Amino acid sequence: MTDTPKPNGPLHGLRVVEMGQLIAGPFCGQLLGDMGAEVVKIEPPGKGDPMREWGQGDKPAWWRVIGRNKYSVEVNLRTEEGQQLARDLIAEADVLVENFRPGALEKWGLDPLKLREANPGLIVARMSGYGQTGPYADRPGFGLIGEGFGGLRGITGEPDRMPSRVGISIGDTLAASYGAMGILAALHHRDKTGEGQIIDVALYESVLQVMESYVADYSTSGFMRTRTGAILPKIAPSNVYPCKDGEFLIGGNQNPIFKRLCDAMGRSDLATDVRYATHLARGEHQAELDGIISDWTRTLTVAELETLLLEHAVPSGKIYTAADMVNDPHYAAREAIVTVDDPELGPVKMQNTFPKFSATPGSIRKQAPRSVGEDTTDILERWLGRPA
Repeated sequence: MTDTPKPNGPLHGLRVVEMGQLIAGPFCGQLLGDMGAEVVKIEPPGKGDPMREWGQGDKPAWWRVIGRNKYSVEVNLRTEEGQQLARDLIAEADVLVENFRPGALEKWGLDPLKLREANPGLIVARMSGYGQTGPYADRPGFGLIGEGFGGLRGITGEPDRMPSRVGISIGDTLAASYGAMGILAALHHRDKTGEGQIIDVALYESVLQVMESYVADYSTSGFMRTRTGAILPKIAPSNVYPCKDGEFLIGGNQNPIFKRLCDAMGRSDLATDVRYATHLARGEHQAELDGIISDWTRTLTVAELETLLLEHAVPSGKIYTAADMVNDPHYAAREAIVTVDDPELGPVKMQNTFPKFSATPGSIRKQAPRSVGEDTTDILERWLGRPA
């Protein structure tokens, strides 16, 4: 990444204080920062946010992503002086994001209701495992716990095995995304009324929100979804299929698309076979249809299959790795991945800011803070008009 000026983003001018650690609160802060907000991250003395040490490989780089577009201010919230400094910063902010266990802010003299008395326009997004109320509110809750309580873990994985992890911390990032969405909605309300508000984001409810008709199906017919592995039950063909040198995704469940898939296979007869001619019929014979398609895809390489299905306009694609992404021309054309020059790690490739705005694009304007509190002097001077 060069030092050329970056776009301000649609949230330019918005001041955000981020308090919290690990993923849910910090990812919410990242989203707001990517869209232009000035995010001040309050970190405890010493090692700061544990995310600074998280990641995999010889040079863990997760902090470079989740810490980007943020300013680090070192504050000890367990002292009266630190608590007062936090109150002073929050008094100058538009938004406070926090993901401590319920009651932690109140214990530190940072009750959101009191904070809003000093700053009526303040929007406070509170993220926790079970929410701020209810009999389970005091329970500790990480992402995997919310994924289980919200239903996602129970339907993820193969049916003959224990529930599986999705592969990323989806519970935390869903909560962060709903937190950011709630903040934007609250800003709209504040624009009309001048009033801020408190947003209660429960991690399990963020998971529950994306569970489609999971509860509704049970409510109306007693049907309980179970783990089904790679398939989407009764939707066929829609699966991952084996090739000579890897796997390939095919989504050919709509009638016209299925006919084109059959043509590509050289099996036009399947499109008129009563077992596969309609959506419902294909769903009833899903396993045997997948077997027929798998027998065909095994005779081709991934590249051969991709070329053939593109020619027949069948939705399909490779299962990408990071190596595929950084070398793909579509990723490059849309600048979906950018390179940030890091003084310690060197060039770091990472996802760009999303979504894309036509008039006020987001950007990575600032690298993740290298050390805890490195921006303390700058922020105290600019926000509070006082020396560090």
